[in-house]
Amino acid sequence: MAIHKKEEFSPKEQDLALFAKALSHPARIAIMKILANKNECVCGELVEALPLAQSTVSQHLKELKSAGLINGTVDGPRSCYCINWKAFEKFNSDFNFLFSRMKEAQSKCC
Repeated sequence: MAIHKKEEFSPKEQDLALFAKALSHPARIAIMKILANKNECVCGELVEALPLAQSTVSQHLKELKSAGLINGTVDGPRSCYCINWKAFEKFNSDFNFLFSRMKEAQSKCC
């Protein structure tokens, strides 16, 4: 039976990695910026704003939604998405904590 090494890390480390992976593509950063400016967005508007095909935008939205960074609803042919600010704030807080700990450790390094 194969062992998943990911399970050897803490749930917080796994969550941070999931969020970081979800934001690891420039198109996803652009989508987050658009959603932040509009507060809610129809998928068609995202496709018009980005130099990507509709299917590609949908795939990026799926990744962001899977990580919990956005919420989305489907109403017939329309899909509306917005930032999940609660999850985003947790992500931001956890990363700031991680970076501050790393900086503290670095200041003790040679």
